[in-house]
Amino acid sequence: MRKAAILLLTLALFSDAQARTILTPKASGDYKARLEAQKSIARRMSASKAKTNDERQALQFLYAYMPTPDVLDYDEDFYLANIRAAFRAAEEMPWGATVPDREWRHFVLPVRVNNENLDMSRTEFYTELKDRVKGLSMKDAILEVNHWCHEKVAYQPSDARTSSPLATVCNALGRCGEESTFAVAALRSVGIPARQVYTPRWAHTDDNHAWVEAWADGNWYFLGACEPEAVLNLGWFNAPASRGMMMSTKVTGAYDGPEEVLSRDDIGTVINVTSNYAPTIDNPVVVTDAQGKPAASATVLYTLYNYAEYYPIARRTADSMGHTTLSTGIGDMIVWATDGRNFGLAKSLRGDTLHIKLDKDASFRGSIDFDIVPPGQSGNMPFVSDEAARINDFRKNQEDSIRKAYEATFHTPESATKFCDSVNWDSDAAQALFNSRGNHALIESFMMGTPDQLKPKAKALLQAIRVKDLHDISLDVLADHISTPFDTDELYNDYVLNPRVENEMLTPYKAYFAANIPEDLQNDAVDNPAVLAKWFADNVSIDNIYNPAGYRTSPASVWEYRIADSRSRDIAFVAACRSLGIAARIDPVSHAVQYAGDNGKWVDVNFGKKASDISTEGKGCVNLSSDADKQPKYYSQFTISRINNGVPQLFEFDEGCVAAERTASTGPIHSYHWQTPGRRFCAVACIIFRNRVRRYNSCSP
Repeated sequence: MRKAAILLLTLALFSDAQARTILTPKASGDYKARLEAQKSIARRMSASKAKTNDERQALQFLYAYMPTPDVLDYDEDFYLANIRAAFRAAEEMPWGATVPDREWRHFVLPVRVNNENLDMSRTEFYTELKDRVKGLSMKDAILEVNHWCHEKVAYQPSDARTSSPLATVCNALGRCGEESTFAVAALRSVGIPARQVYTPRWAHTDDNHAWVEAWADGNWYFLGACEPEAVLNLGWFNAPASRGMMMSTKVTGAYDGPEEVLSRDDIGTVINVTSNYAPTIDNPVVVTDAQGKPAASATVLYTLYNYAEYYPIARRTADSMGHTTLSTGIGDMIVWATDGRNFGLAKSLRGDTLHIKLDKDASFRGSIDFDIVPPGQSGNMPFVSDEAARINDFRKNQEDSIRKAYEATFHTPESATKFCDSVNWDSDAAQALFNSRGNHALIESFMMGTPDQLKPKAKALLQAIRVKDLHDISLDVLADHISTPFDTDELYNDYVLNPRVENEMLTPYKAYFAANIPEDLQNDAVDNPAVLAKWFADNVSIDNIYNPAGYRTSPASVWEYRIADSRSRDIAFVAACRSLGIAARIDPVSHAVQYAGDNGKWVDVNFGKKASDISTEGKGCVNLSSDADKQPKYYSQFTISRINNGVPQLFEFDEGCVAAERTASTGPIHSYHWQTPGRRFCAVACIIFRNRVRRYNSCSP
């Protein structure tokens, strides 16, 4: 009898282990379709090293839906290690068997959270966290993981590049997007479904935010990443979120959960989670052409006024009758619709059907005034006892102490200068060592290993890259880029030596290109970089289907596999130019790909077309008159966009690029002058400003 009972138990456990559905029929079909569509890289998705059927299914699920750069820049061993770690957590954590298949597939198994560099944080985090959470309930485990996250990382704003979770820990700082990516990775490492929630813009103030939702016992709960509270569904943003118009999350794969789908593509789903935080309403829109006929397939942008622009929080496509709708918070939006040429816009009607006629085109001149009212506050705060709050605050203070003790191991300006002196480096390099924070040991190794004759170039390299790059740059990247042939041209440090092109992951590409670009092409490209641009246009196929978000493929992978999204192609061209000693860049305002011509001017590259010298110094001006003496500021009081294919595209000027001068008149007049991308400024410009600006006129050459 005892033997029978043991046998039945064994069978039951075996049955449970095989019960999880990893590769759904939909995912299986999508995997096969991808192998057929991307034959040139299908060998990268072979799943040949998987040892079990579960591993093979998990690997095929990931390959079905990962963006192309993840296929090319990370090998099968990397994904198998992450898959095995996910299976281990499911087996060893007490809640492993309770997580439904759908939530495990989409919110535990994937390595990528958003647009971060990928790493092996899953295995390292699990080692640290498993014993801290093993005896806890699932909800308490979520809270405990967030305490651990707070112990490791505090908030600091930075640029748009998202550090990997391990780099964020090394740096001990991160903006909200990095903190939430880190916290999601930590929760997934112990088998808890987690996702990053993002509001692209608040409705009531100029800002955005990202945080985390975690699944426990059948429900999703939210928390502020690295901001532990005593209970779930509590954060400093409860009140702002209750006024939010749109909160969403990206999901890997063809997700079929209960939330409203904002968009789908071949590799992922974006879902609407606004109703988790704020009252919502549907906002139906009907789009017609100038003659009143349905504008089938019109693009409809639901926009919020934020940072002095109408920022799109969602993009919809009208059906055959010109209809679409969107669930949002209860506040005002400007809805912009276009057929690619003609456009129209109007203020939303808060639940009533909005009719938009596409009655404007490039000939339109005029102004339209809107009064914009955000939603009111409506959030409910969960109960927290005084004792629970006291304990939570005590723990946070302890965690601050632990993190600050770690940060105390970083260089101070004084210790950085002392180290530079000890290894015979110019003290000017001390700032880079200080800025490297938790990556200081690597920068020290680089300094100690650099020969004396290369130290001037090595110092220039450390000063040319961004401060944030010092936090996670690797030795192989530094060593590769000081191998760039020396040049004294004034463009050299920023546009030849510097490995950073845009917001891509830094990789050691210069030696690669020097070895892999044929010698005759190298010689021709040095004489005329347009020849190299033509090579990229002719040989690199553009993939936007399996990389719709435009995640960056490394330059070497673009060359090797001949496939990339258009921006990764652009970055690879610039990287190849720099590898050959040709100054090149992506213009920060116009985003045009450029190389330096013999006359010292930047030459725009139009892939597939003849590159020509096009000045980027076209000029425009706008005169703003306000009742206040204070100078209106770009991004605060006004912005300028170019109407491109019926849609406004913001000129993203760096601060200070829009020069202003006050002109004496009957009232305070502020005249703004800017450099525009290209001689032809625009056929139609959209100038948006706050109501404190009373009058304006504009001109362009």
